[in-house]
Amino acid sequence: MWKPPERIRHPLPEPGWPSAVAAAGSRLFSPLEVGRLRLRNRTWVPAMVPWRATESGFVTPEVVAWYERFARGRPAALVVEATGIRDVPSGPLLRVGDDRFVGGLAELVAAVRRASGGETRLLLQILDFLVIRRRPEREKYLSRFLTVTPRHLARLGVANEEAAREALARCSEAELEAVLSPRELEALRFGYRERVTDLHLQHVAALPRALTGLFAAAAGRAEAAGFDGVELHCAHAYTLASFLSARNDRTDGYGGSRAARVRLPVEVLERVRASVGGGFVVGLRMLAEECIEGGSGVDDAAFFAVELARAGADFLSLSRGGKFEDAKQPKVGAAAYPYTGPSGYECMPTAISDARGPFGRNLAAVRTVRAALRAAGLATPVVAAGGIGTFAQAEEILASGTADVVAAARQSLADPDWFEKVRRGRGAEVRRCIYSNYCEGLDQMHKQVTCQLWDRQDLDEPDLLRSRDGRRRLVAPRWRAEE
Repeated sequence: MWKPPERIRHPLPEPGWPSAVAAAGSRLFSPLEVGRLRLRNRTWVPAMVPWRATESGFVTPEVVAWYERFARGRPAALVVEATGIRDVPSGPLLRVGDDRFVGGLAELVAAVRRASGGETRLLLQILDFLVIRRRPEREKYLSRFLTVTPRHLARLGVANEEAAREALARCSEAELEAVLSPRELEALRFGYRERVTDLHLQHVAALPRALTGLFAAAAGRAEAAGFDGVELHCAHAYTLASFLSARNDRTDGYGGSRAARVRLPVEVLERVRASVGGGFVVGLRMLAEECIEGGSGVDDAAFFAVELARAGADFLSLSRGGKFEDAKQPKVGAAAYPYTGPSGYECMPTAISDARGPFGRNLAAVRTVRAALRAAGLATPVVAAGGIGTFAQAEEILASGTADVVAAARQSLADPDWFEKVRRGRGAEVRRCIYSNYCEGLDQMHKQVTCQLWDRQDLDEPDLLRSRDGRRRLVAPRWRAEE
């Protein structure tokens, strides 16, 4: 992962743990009822990808155990990981692109209902992504993958494809830079990656026509499986986020201006809303800032938020960064990972950081977006996330009007019971995240995600689910709460 030039170690913020009486009267544990989004309090576990599905995208016992463990901590809302809407291979990520996935998802829903006593609202995050390939070996790319064109022949001064490939094999890096286009060099050095602006590709040009139906069908399956709602993934490096990006210069009415860039997410939202029941929640995850050169900023996010809220979004959950455009070059045989560059750091900063530090790094932008909604007369709830792990932080976020709901991913992974411990006045027992990003490192390698604070603990526990190598536990130790 990218590291900032400044290397300042930031201590964990003072938690401000309340007594049970104080917690009962707090903003964090007050109910939220705005439109269809009705929560018993303001606690939220956002989507995390744990790499526990089958290679075909089906729910496994390990997937069920992962969400059941979070549900035992009784957050008001729990968002299930990014789940693909297409029926295409995508590795050990959940999928909802066909009716055959509904049964496993229904099993997951039932487990969460049991574990939380029916208190946790369950949402499925659904997404689309474009093609990305692994970084190839230089010889293989130049001899097989590169499409040789007349432009290459002219630049190399040869007459045919065979001679061109022989000449390319002899080229130095500097010579290759003079012969290959920027996109060809990228495919060589990082791996091929489609963009929403590749209108020469028929399936990319057709995305606005295809995605509305795909998202609507996926939402319908989520409803059939028993979820309370869906979260449309419009953040980070995925398709809908790329339509929102200031880098989207499509010329077909879906790129360029802000109004054109938000057009497809609005159309998807409206189609999904029309395809599900009246009480089914439909919200969005989006970026408060892209944090890349030429990318969208907070003013763009504020505009998008207002348009999406007017189109019927039941909530807006705000993240930041996590883009391919500044990702670190992967090793040969690996694919680029959108959290390895500066924008990825903005999404998941560590305790060793720059002067701004890792805690609440997204909050100023979240506050701006929410203020724009309220100025437009819209009451759409805003979910804040990013380096939040204490009661004191959460209360300040809610008291200041920065957000309406507080989400915590890494802290909830460190201690799935932390919200419940705080509610009971037992904050001193919270296992606090140290923001080392051990979890993110596992995610980057597509290994089953765990937390370094507990994954080697009590490995002799009966019937313990272990990682594929047998060295780590897959769910946090149970909290032996006093009744």
